[in-house]
Parts: sequence; C-alpha cells; structure tokens
Amino acid sequence: MDEDKYPAPSSRRRFVKGIVGSAAMGSLGVAGSGLTTVPTNRTGVGGGSVRAKVIRNTDGPADRGMSQIPITVEDGALKGLWPTAIDGGAVEEGVAKATLGGVEYSNKWFQYCGIQTHPKVGPDSEADNFFRVDDGGAYEWQSELEAGAKLTVDDFADYEEWGNGVGDDGLGKPAAATWRSVETDSSLPVQVIRSPEIERLAEDDEWLAASTDRGFIAWLNKCTHLCCVPSGFKQSATVDGAENAVYCQCHQSIYDPFDVVSKVFTAFPRPEN
Repeated sequence: MDEDKYPAPSSRRRFVKGIVGSAAMGSLGVAGSGLTTVPTNRTGVGGGSVRAKVIRNTDGPADRGMSQIPITVEDGALKGLWPTAIDGGAVEEGVAKATLGGVEYSNKWFQYCGIQTHPKVGPDSEADNFFRVDDGGAYEWQSELEAGAKLTVDDFADYEEWGNGVGDDGLGKPAAATWRSVETDSSLPVQVIRSPEIERLAEDDEWLAASTDRGFIAWLNKCTHLCCVPSGFKQSATVDGAENAVYCQCHQSIYDPFDVVSKVFTAFPRPEN
C-alpha cells in the first residue's frame, strides 16, 4: 500500500484500502446512489476518451476528480445544464455535445461508476434537469426541506455565514441533491455548493463564468476510486486536509471544490437499446 496516497488520519482508524473496505461501507457506495448494477463488460455505444472539467482530487487513492455539472438558475430554482439544451448543442455520432465557456461539454462526462446505465444519461434522453432535494442527504439543514423539491436560491440565503462546526464558516453552503432522476428507479447523486469563493473565481475564468451561476457550483457525487458517494463538503474534521473539502469516507479520497481542472478519462459505453 502506498502510504503517501492517503491523507494523515487524526483521532480515527484508517479504513482498509480495497474492495473489502468498500463492501463494508456498501450503504455508502454504489447502492447508496440507487444504482445497484455496475456492468463489468465494455460493450455498448458512446464510450471512449473524453476531456472533462472536474473538481480536483487532492489526496487519497482516487485517480481523478469528479465531473462538474454546469448549473444555471431558472425562476429562482437551481437547474443543471444538459448539452442539447445549450445553444448550438446537438447529438453527434451518438454523443450529446455543446460548447460552453470555450469547452466541449458532453454527456460522456457522466459515463463512469455505472452511471452510464442510467436511462437519463443517453444523449437525447428527455429529463427534468432541476436539482432536487435528496431525502438521504447528510446535511442537517436540509431536514427542513421537502424531499424531491427543487433546490432554490432562497435555500442558500445564508451562504456567506453558514457553518456546521467543520472548517471555516462562510466558505460556502452545501446541499445533497439528485439530478435527472424524476420518474426513474435510480438517481444521479449530486453535490451543490453556493460560495463567495466560486463567485470570485468566476470573475476571471471563462469556463466557471459559463458553468456556475450566483456562486453555485455542482458535480456528480461519485468518487472515482471505487464509486462510493462522498459524505459531502465540510463533513470531516478528523482527517487532515478534509476540513474545507469534499471527503469520501470509504477510502479517504479528498476533493477540492474550488479547484476545477481539465482531465482526460475513458467514458464507459452506454448499454445498447
């Protein structure tokens, strides 16, 4: 085991790396997202190499960051952007593509960890794109919201002061959500943050200016190591470096939501109809 790939623990036992550790945390892994079947073969359509914008992996065994989801605000509600809904977006060679902020954005960004089997990840699939309250969300403040309701700007009104006793207050307010998951048997787990830091970064970054709105940023919340669903933002003060970051409790991967980078990875093919 490469000790340098794991963040230093403090006051807690380090989880064992490997499949055994993932299985022991099964309720937090693939099953926890509502996607219980992960194909082991690579037959299908629309796979292959893709360059995506991701929130950067800063520590732990994950090999890359989690894919960002472009976001907009519509009538006060938070909505993820699908490539074909963007001006100039179209389905080309079985892939939904659009240029956004000088970047080619496609549905292939979300074809990993079994997500490629989801019925609403097909390039021309119609779906509700609003971010909706996840009834399994880890944030206490969300208990006041109705499960399945649209997340709204008003829900984050205190984002410049919010804190949960972990890390720095005022860095941003997070929420657990689902996306493109209405009228399906499975859900796409998402994390959303509204942060003054995102507002600041978007001022000088073409991509962030186009893919964030009013300080909101979102990403597909599936750890790229063994596909667990990370516990969230500012949810662990027991592992060095995770206080103001996104922490995956299965094998201690850490992601920085304020460091969006480009990364090439192999998107799994979608099952053929």
